[in-house]
Amino acid sequence: MSFMDEKITRFINEAEQAMTPRSISEGPVKIGKRYYDFQVHSFYENKLTVYLPVDFEEMPKEARAIKYPHEQRPEIIRSDAAGSINFTFKRIDHELEDEWVEELTAGMRTMIAKSNPSHVFYETGIKQARDGKPVGFFEFKSMVLDGSLFNMMFFLEMGGEVLMGTFCCPYTDYPDWRDIAYQVIENIAVVQDPNGQEGE
Repeated sequence: MSFMDEKITRFINEAEQAMTPRSISEGPVKIGKRYYDFQVHSFYENKLTVYLPVDFEEMPKEARAIKYPHEQRPEIIRSDAAGSINFTFKRIDHELEDEWVEELTAGMRTMIAKSNPSHVFYETGIKQARDGKPVGFFEFKSMVLDGSLFNMMFFLEMGGEVLMGTFCCPYTDYPDWRDIAYQVIENIAVVQDPNGQEGE
């Protein structure tokens, strides 16, 4: 292939990427080499709505026990068929208000960094969910037996308590999935009851 052919091929690939939809709420999005459809899922008796891939399913109990061996594993674990890409959610019985989210996030990051010195931390901050609620987050790379993982942890208030979410994928896949994981966070909504109060 000539230099000019390479430039043309690169230009076409870049143009294709620019034209490919990247909004999870507006139709299929290309992630890596395939397209994913996202749809709204409701959890915790319809108190929480989240956009997740249609073909991500609840992880079987046997796989849960292996991937999350501790007793306090997440209540909700949605994963791809291989079990390597996961979104999880867990309620924590600890009081939380929106104003405390940033402090909680910083504290959790510090705790995890101290307990796992080999982790490599990246961005930390606050995103705004679809309903305007603050969502604290941080990213880190962790080492596993067969390679490394990209992890994102995020926190928000739901019903006066902590809702903790995570996203995890093989580190080699994170360039394709990172933006998508942030879109999932930004499209979260805590549903309010008819009286204007968040579900308890």
